[in-house]
Amino acid sequence: MFVVRPVAATDIPALEAMSSVTTPGVHTLPRSRATIERAVERSIASFKAQPDMPTEEAYFFVLESDGVVAGTAAISATAGSSGTFFAFRNDVLSQVSRDLNISHNVHALTLCSDLTSHSQLSSFYLNNRSGMGDGAALLSRARLLFAAVAPHRFSDKFFASMSGITDANGRSPFWEALGRKFFQMDFLEAERMIEGARNRTLIVELMPHYPVYVPLLPGEAQAAMGQVHDEGELPFGILSDEGFEPDEYIDIFDGGPILRAHKNALRSFSQSMRRTVAACAEDDTERTAFLVAVAREDGFRAVLTQCPPPELSETLGLDDDAMRALDVTAGDAVLCVKL
Repeated sequence: MFVVRPVAATDIPALEAMSSVTTPGVHTLPRSRATIERAVERSIASFKAQPDMPTEEAYFFVLESDGVVAGTAAISATAGSSGTFFAFRNDVLSQVSRDLNISHNVHALTLCSDLTSHSQLSSFYLNNRSGMGDGAALLSRARLLFAAVAPHRFSDKFFASMSGITDANGRSPFWEALGRKFFQMDFLEAERMIEGARNRTLIVELMPHYPVYVPLLPGEAQAAMGQVHDEGELPFGILSDEGFEPDEYIDIFDGGPILRAHKNALRSFSQSMRRTVAACAEDDTERTAFLVAVAREDGFRAVLTQCPPPELSETLGLDDDAMRALDVTAGDAVLCVKL
């Protein structure tokens, strides 16, 4: 059985091994031993904190199966917790000439910090996607169930930046057309320098402060805008099913889409049910796949399990394996939502 739990210091070697084989498209996963250690330490401190409102907390989760770490996912209380989060906003600028009796609209990209106060989903990665099945959905959505358990820790608005188009060598057509002109370096070199962050001061120092007229960009760069890297197709689908939608924002480096949603549009908030755990009887009762999470901030865990539909009951029947994985007993509170 897969279980999602907060990261622990003992997971660092497994995370380091995982980071060494990730592809260029996964730019929010900590890469070096030092950044992994910082991410783990920050997560442990965040879970221990008792904030009244979202501030600098960042929560790092791992997907575990039989004691082996199989994936990671993270969620930050605010995207700009250590600075201002930058993105390109798709704008339409109106151009009018009364003398020539001409008016038209021009597509432009404007560097903005609109997403800074949103909570951010990041660092989604799986070791073996082909054999994961619905475990991928558990990993991605468990962090939103944690947000539903502890809404005071997060913003009412969430977003996730999807990896944009890059080739096998890590070349990004969007970066080549725009970012390289200001950073004077390759895409992967720039990503390593800022460690996947979009909140560094050097971004606002180097990136264009004025609107970038999209028609002036090469066709290859325009075609890449809002497109998802192959590595991002799975999380894109999961988050879309959850309730996220792409809108007017794209990533400033590779032009990947940024998905956004208000919490009320997310299934983990609007469709989750709080129930009391009960032992599941060994009978022929119809069972349905549910994501089930411990309804407490301390010792949070989440699993995917088959259980009797809880819609018309105050209890949720769980088998022994699910109860052990969640570390709950009969009478404990859980949050559940249909897969």
